[in-house]
Amino acid sequence: MTLTRLAELTADPEASFVLIARDGADSVELLTGQVVDVDLLADIPLTIEGVPREIFSLVPYRQVRERGFVAQDDGAPLRCIVVDEHVHLPTGEVLTSLPNEAVPLRDGGFDISDERYAEIVKTVIAEEIGRGEGANFVIRRDYTAEIDVDDRTAALTWFRALLTHERGAYWTFAVVTPGRIAVGASPEAHVVAREGVVTMNPISGTFRHPAGGATRETLTDFLSSTKETEELFMVVDEELKMMSAVCSDGGRITGPHLKEMSRLTHTEYMLRGRSRLDPRDILRETMFAPTVTGSPMQNACAVIRRHETKPRGYYSGVAALFTPNADGGHDLDAPILIRTVYVQNGALSVPVGATLVRHSDPHGEVSETHGKAAGVLGAIGAIDRDTAAEAREDADEPGERRALADDPTIAALLSSRNARLADFWMNPQGEDFSGPFTGRSALVVDAEDRFTTMLAHQLRHLGLEVSIAPWNSVEDAAVEAADLVVAGPGPGDPREGDNPRIARMREVVARRLEAHRPLLAVCLSHQILADRLGIDLAPLAAPHQGLQKSVPVFGEDASIGFYNTFTARVQPGTTTVADADVSADPQSGDVYALRGDGFASVQGHLESILSRDGIRTLHRLVEHAVD
Repeated sequence: MTLTRLAELTADPEASFVLIARDGADSVELLTGQVVDVDLLADIPLTIEGVPREIFSLVPYRQVRERGFVAQDDGAPLRCIVVDEHVHLPTGEVLTSLPNEAVPLRDGGFDISDERYAEIVKTVIAEEIGRGEGANFVIRRDYTAEIDVDDRTAALTWFRALLTHERGAYWTFAVVTPGRIAVGASPEAHVVAREGVVTMNPISGTFRHPAGGATRETLTDFLSSTKETEELFMVVDEELKMMSAVCSDGGRITGPHLKEMSRLTHTEYMLRGRSRLDPRDILRETMFAPTVTGSPMQNACAVIRRHETKPRGYYSGVAALFTPNADGGHDLDAPILIRTVYVQNGALSVPVGATLVRHSDPHGEVSETHGKAAGVLGAIGAIDRDTAAEAREDADEPGERRALADDPTIAALLSSRNARLADFWMNPQGEDFSGPFTGRSALVVDAEDRFTTMLAHQLRHLGLEVSIAPWNSVEDAAVEAADLVVAGPGPGDPREGDNPRIARMREVVARRLEAHRPLLAVCLSHQILADRLGIDLAPLAAPHQGLQKSVPVFGEDASIGFYNTFTARVQPGTTTVADADVSADPQSGDVYALRGDGFASVQGHLESILSRDGIRTLHRLVEHAVD
């Protein structure tokens, strides 16, 4: 295929094609084929008449309903292109063939005012995070404008601008189909599956370059920010939940790294594990990135539904390329759909979002959305480019930039973050699940927080044969039969007995206690257990979402990660309540752990990357419960 063919495609208003420039490549990939819209990920036609086919898909946010999560339904199609031709074209020649005239914008502005967005931020912090609904949530707003040129011409103009002026993007792409056009430079590979290895790339923390470009000094201030560091740790935890669900070895963390782009720098980790699942199943189980939704995922979707004013379309979805491999299956490459412009019927839309955490400043989050929108609009040349933010005085030569990650000070600062993290998730784990509890079974009851998948993975490493059951479908017979029941964590107020999920978790805890059968209760379920023992429950003065603390756990200090808004609380100095041993904070009386005849519990998340002593403490508590 030649550039003449590209010219024919761009001139044909009915043609469908995709242009992809991957980070570091010197060519642009051109994919053409027939458009097929399907309802479910399982319907993506990887094989047609017995022949494996390459498929490109645009996966909208509404597909989270496949996981049982809520979403506003705007009808955005799960659009597939059955690839007939896939060729590589020299980047320089593609640049010369694409339109280069600026595309002016009219009537530009955000669909939600700054004041209204700041109020939404305040409400989410107070009424969602402040009431235990989750650790962080992403609420988006859209920059919109009108254009006076053909949609396809605008898209190709912007794609050329991104090829010319953006750097560091995982994919720079243009997807052109009838009625659905997207152009972007995504920094993030959400999920990749090749030759049985699954990779995820959680990115969080956004540093907008100052005039003159990023320097060691300005980047040091950013990397020293507690908020930015904790945001990254929280999204790594959330993506490890997904990795533990699809990978037999749970997933291993490497990093952190810097993702340096033209006007922005991010921090990132890489997660890798092995999986035998169909790539469509991998994609389903990893919908969608916590960096653009929040955590825990299921409740994040509910919070988005409550506070966003309109459906998301493709924002926070993925572009997924399924490619036949030598094993007869398909590899998957799926970057997240952020830093993307959508154009339809002469209208431009740039969705952007801010990650809201317990110490977010509403006006700072407003500013972050402005910065992200300006970054996209500047990159495509729709507004004046911030060329001052691209330049650095320490560039080796004109047109070249020395990676700041190579600076010894920056490298040391990045590396120091790992001193806070659990070795369990940093080291290779393998698939040998023999351990001290081999031969015993464990049932983990999921209360709508998929930390349970990480917890189950750790329990398997202790030798247990583990199954997971949702709170609303777990059967009483299963609760009674398991050698160990682990009542899991979840969002919400443990005092709300009329909440069906809280009520069911109370039943699970009560059934095991009354039967004197081994029970381990975690976080929300720890609070439910404490309430049953007559211990008071109270909201914390400030939520502990993604907080690492060293706390006493029955004679040992343990470094544990906490994600809780409520706590069980006793009088300081209390060591026993209702025949249960109590391990509590000596000053506040906040209860960190309980143990008694056949049961144990913990407030923190021993499975979190923030729990450096997580696997040892889990071993100790399980040992007490079962022995």
